[in-house]
Amino acid sequence: MLKVPDDQVAGHKAIGGKLGPLADDSGQFYKPLQSDERGSHEVSFYSSLSSNSKIPEHISRFFPKFYGTQLIEASDGSGRQPHLVLQDLNFCRVNPSVMDIKIGSRTWPPEASEEYIKKCLKKDREYSSLALGFRLTGLQIFGSRDLGFWKPENKSWVQSLSSDEVKLLLKKFVSNNASGPLDQKPDCAFASIVYGGSTGILSQLLELKAWFEDQTTYHFYSGSILMMFEKELISNGKGPRPEIRLIDFAHVIEGKGVIDHNFLGGLCSLIKFISEILTTPEDCATDGLLDDHVQRNHIYYENGST
Repeated sequence: MLKVPDDQVAGHKAIGGKLGPLADDSGQFYKPLQSDERGSHEVSFYSSLSSNSKIPEHISRFFPKFYGTQLIEASDGSGRQPHLVLQDLNFCRVNPSVMDIKIGSRTWPPEASEEYIKKCLKKDREYSSLALGFRLTGLQIFGSRDLGFWKPENKSWVQSLSSDEVKLLLKKFVSNNASGPLDQKPDCAFASIVYGGSTGILSQLLELKAWFEDQTTYHFYSGSILMMFEKELISNGKGPRPEIRLIDFAHVIEGKGVIDHNFLGGLCSLIKFISEILTTPEDCATDGLLDDHVQRNHIYYENGST
C-alpha cells in the first residue's frame, strides 16, 4: 500500500493531486523520475555508486540504498510512471525530528542552461547558500505526542534565514522546548547526545568531510544532507539514533580528478555551526530573532498531534 511519507520536509509533496514521492510498508521510498535529463542523471549516479569499488563501506552507509527503478501509479493521477526505488530513511523510526540542508554555495552544475543558471543564482543569492555555503530547506521537530511536530509552513522563509537565525534553528532542533514560543530560549537539551559524542551528527559530518577532502570521483550540486533523530527514545532511556544521509543526486557530475570544493566548503560551514553549538551551550538565547522574522513574513506553523 503506497502512501505519502509523513516525514518529508522538503521538495514536492504528493498531496492535492501533485506529483511527489510515495512510500510503502516495507521500507521502500518511490521518488518520481524527472522526465528531463535530471532523471537519467540520478539513475546513472545511483548505478555508478552501487558498482564503484572506490567508495569505502563507511561512506556508502551515508547514501540511501538503491533498488533500481519501477513503474508505479503516480500520485498526480497521470498513470504508471517511472520511479526511483530507494531506501526509506525513516522507516521504523517513531516521530523522527528531521532537517533537510542543501549543501554548497552554488547549486547549479557547469553544463546547465543559461536560464537554469540564472534561476539558481537568484535563489543562491536571495537565500543563505551564497553567504553560508548551505541553506535549510525544511524541517520538523517533534515536541511530544500531545503537541505533535513543530513545522515551518513557508519553505521560502526557512531558506532565507540569516546566519544568526540558522544557528537558532539548529539549536531549536535539539531542544526539549522546541514547541514553545518562538522567542523562548532554546535549551539545547539534546545537543550533546544528538550532535556530540562518537556516534553523533558532528562525528558523522567529520567522517564525511574527511572523504570529501580526498575524493575526486563526483561533484555534488544541489545535493542535501538529511539529519534525523528520535526524541522519544531519550525519554525511554535509550540513545536517539542520530544519523545523517546524503540525498538528491540529479545534478551530480564527474569529478575528473578534482576535489569538490563547492560541497566541501558548505559541509565545513555546517560543521562550524554545529561545533559552536556544542562548545558554547550557554549561548542558547534567541533574542526574539525568529519571532521578528515570523511576524515580518507572516509565517504559520502546524502543531498537529501524531
